[in-house]
Amino acid sequence: MTAEPLVRFQRVQKTYDGEHLVVRQLDLDIHRGEFLSLLGPSGSGKTTTLMMLAGFESPTSGDILLDGKQITGVPPHKRNFGMVFQNYALFPHLSVGQNVAYPLTVRKVPKDEQQRRVQRALDMVQLRGMTDRLPGQLSGGQQQRVALARALVFEPQLVLMDEPLGALDKQLREHMQIELKDLHRQLGVTFVYVTHDQGEALTMSDRVAVFNEGVIQQLDTVDGLYEKPSNRFVAGFVGDNTVLKGQLARGGEQAGMTLPDGRVLHGLNVGGAAAGAAVEACIRPERVVLHRSPAAQDAPGANMLAAQVSRVIYFGDHLRLLCGVGDGQAEATVKLPLDGLDGAAAPQPGEAVVLEFPMAHVRIYAP
Repeated sequence: MTAEPLVRFQRVQKTYDGEHLVVRQLDLDIHRGEFLSLLGPSGSGKTTTLMMLAGFESPTSGDILLDGKQITGVPPHKRNFGMVFQNYALFPHLSVGQNVAYPLTVRKVPKDEQQRRVQRALDMVQLRGMTDRLPGQLSGGQQQRVALARALVFEPQLVLMDEPLGALDKQLREHMQIELKDLHRQLGVTFVYVTHDQGEALTMSDRVAVFNEGVIQQLDTVDGLYEKPSNRFVAGFVGDNTVLKGQLARGGEQAGMTLPDGRVLHGLNVGGAAAGAAVEACIRPERVVLHRSPAAQDAPGANMLAAQVSRVIYFGDHLRLLCGVGDGQAEATVKLPLDGLDGAAAPQPGEAVVLEFPMAHVRIYAP
C-alpha cells in the first residue's frame, strides 16, 4: 500500500489576470522526507507553485492538501513551514542569534528553550560561535546558513527554498549544494527547492519536477530525468545534447530517422511519432562513441555516421569535440575522457572520424 503523501496538489490552477494561466491543472504529490526540486525557466510556474504551497499566493482553483487536510485558506504563519529566500531576508539590526530565534519568539517559546534550539540550529549549519554577530559582518555563504538555521529552528515538517544559492559564487554554491544535501539526509525533513539551474537540481534532489508554461513536463528521479527525458523540452533543458534533425522513415518503438543526406539513424521513438513526421534525435555527448578509424563505419548493424572534427575544447578532465556530421549542416558534440585516449594524441580539427550512436541512448522526438 502506497503511503499517503505529505502534500498533494489536486487540479490546481493559478492566473493573475483571469486570462493567462501561470499554473495549469497541477497534480503533484510530495512525499515525506524527500528532497524535491521544482526546475524550469523563468515564468514556467515553479516559483508560483512554491508560493501557493507557502501560503503567500492562493490557487485560482483546485486544492492543496497537507496530511490529507485542505490548507488553501490557512495563512503562512500557521502552516509550520520553514522558508529560505534568495535574498535571505535577515533582519540587519538583529544579531545572528536573534535572527534565528525570531520564529521561536513569534511562537512564544520560553527563553531557555529558545537558547537551546538556536544553538542546535547554528551547530547544524556550522555557525557555532557566531551568535552575537550582525548579518552585515558575515559573508554571503554565512548569511545563507543563518537563513537556513532560522528555517529549521522551530522543527518544521516542510522546508521551502526559493533559489537560496543564487547569490553565491560558483565554488561556494557547489559547496553549499553538498552541505544542503547532507543536512537533508541527517534531518529527514521534507525539502522543496525551486531552481532554474539543472545542475543544482540533479546534484541535490531525490526527484525533480520539470516545469514549462505552467505544466510539469516530467516528474522523475534524477537519473530517470537525465537518461530518459520524456519529451523534447526536457531533453533540451536538462543536460547537453547532440540534436540531429530528419524525417521518420518508419514508426514503432524502435524507429529509423532519415537525415538530410539520406543516411538513416536508428533510435527510440519516444513520442510515438508516425512515419513521415519531421523529428529530432537527441543523444548525450558522453554516450557518443568516437572511432578514429574510417573502417569502423563498415561494421554490420552499426549506428554510425562519418564526421569531421571542427573544434576541440579542453575541460580539464575531458575534451569536448564539436564534429560536423554529413553535409556539415549538423553538429555533434562528443565528450571524450582524457584517460580514454590511452596515450594517443588528442583528435585535431579537420580530422575525419566516425561517430557511433548506440541505439539505446538515441531518443527521437517530434519537435
